[in-house]
Amino acid sequence: MKTRAHKQASVNVITLGCSKNLVDSEVLMGQLRAGDYQVSHEQAGASDIVIINTCGFIDNAKQESIETILRYAEAKKQGNIEQLYVTGCLSQRYRDDLQNEIPEVDAWFGTLELPQLLRKVGLDYRHDLLGERMQVTPRHYAYIKISEGCDRPCSFCAIPLMRGGHVSKPIEQVVAEISNRVKHGTSEFMLIAQDSTYYGLDLYGTRKLAELLQRVSDVPGVEWLRLHYAFPGQFPMDVLPVMAERSNICNYLDIPVQHHSDRMLKLMRRGITKRRSEELLQQIRESVPGIALRTTLLVGHPGETDDDFQQLYDFVKRFRFNRLGVFTYSHEENTHAHNLADDVPQELKEERAASIMELQREISDELNRELIGKELKVMFDRLDGEYFVGRTEYDSPEVDNEVLVPAAGNYVRVGDFARVRITESTPYDLYGTLI
Repeated sequence: MKTRAHKQASVNVITLGCSKNLVDSEVLMGQLRAGDYQVSHEQAGASDIVIINTCGFIDNAKQESIETILRYAEAKKQGNIEQLYVTGCLSQRYRDDLQNEIPEVDAWFGTLELPQLLRKVGLDYRHDLLGERMQVTPRHYAYIKISEGCDRPCSFCAIPLMRGGHVSKPIEQVVAEISNRVKHGTSEFMLIAQDSTYYGLDLYGTRKLAELLQRVSDVPGVEWLRLHYAFPGQFPMDVLPVMAERSNICNYLDIPVQHHSDRMLKLMRRGITKRRSEELLQQIRESVPGIALRTTLLVGHPGETDDDFQQLYDFVKRFRFNRLGVFTYSHEENTHAHNLADDVPQELKEERAASIMELQREISDELNRELIGKELKVMFDRLDGEYFVGRTEYDSPEVDNEVLVPAAGNYVRVGDFARVRITESTPYDLYGTLI
């Protein structure tokens, strides 16, 4: 076993799943690096140790995780790696089954067992590394996890089974982490949680998201701040004036509505009606003029009829979200919905999802064409072939639209802001020239 006596032992960390998993991997890698390991992220080639941080959210994610584990198990058989460890959501949920089926894995760890994983490789968890992590995103932006777990009873979701109940980070800790990242050159921060609107209830007895936004936006060097995964039920309305008044809080909100049929919202146990949902979304648009709303939808939940789906489709057509994604229902054991018959055929689930996405493609195309001729502030993420590629405040990394500026005759530094005049558009991209 590699311990701290082996100063140059190498560890390759593989991350699967969402941005919350990515933060966990960055923290893990920060601990390993502080313990004198050579650490890489998803690096090809041989390593002494491979640690796979898995996702277990839906069927496709679980399959990707299992295939990745099997691939590295084979690499261990071939002698390309010495030790193989698995952590994260899949390991938390299916450890007992998997450890019998894949004996090549040396040890399995749950989502909250980082200290145990570190001890396995000869290290003690360093509490003094608050905010220190090995960032694998471009230096100029970072994801900041403000809480762990979830207390919501959504019928379809297995996250509470894998991540436990909601636990908020203290405001001071979040501020310290962001201040630390600013010192390393980070200027854009995505606040993430399974349910960001619940923030503070467990620690302070009341929702504290508005205060958290104020405190974080006051940190010198924070240029852009954006909020993800805002649960619509019991949305804290005091957040909206803070977003409207603070220039470094992006006019952007990720708010997963999931459905728009009262019948389905009740079956999904979302704690909100279609009427209240529409009123909330309208209040958000009125309170924060020009805000870009991203949402996530779920189609094919048990009991979803053609009429239920049509209500959802009509709502998307009428409301015109700026950004939108769709999942098809996955029948997850030990969830409330698993007690119901999975009665929507997979082919119909995919057909409904494709129908929504084609509608959203048309909406996005129309909204983008309205931006031609306008000037936008853009943060540039990378040079890709013949283009500098960036984003507006209305776009989060990886999931949203991008702005492309020809590299020929133009120059910007990655991580810098620039003004761009939009000259062309496609449904999901904008093209422009530097001003």
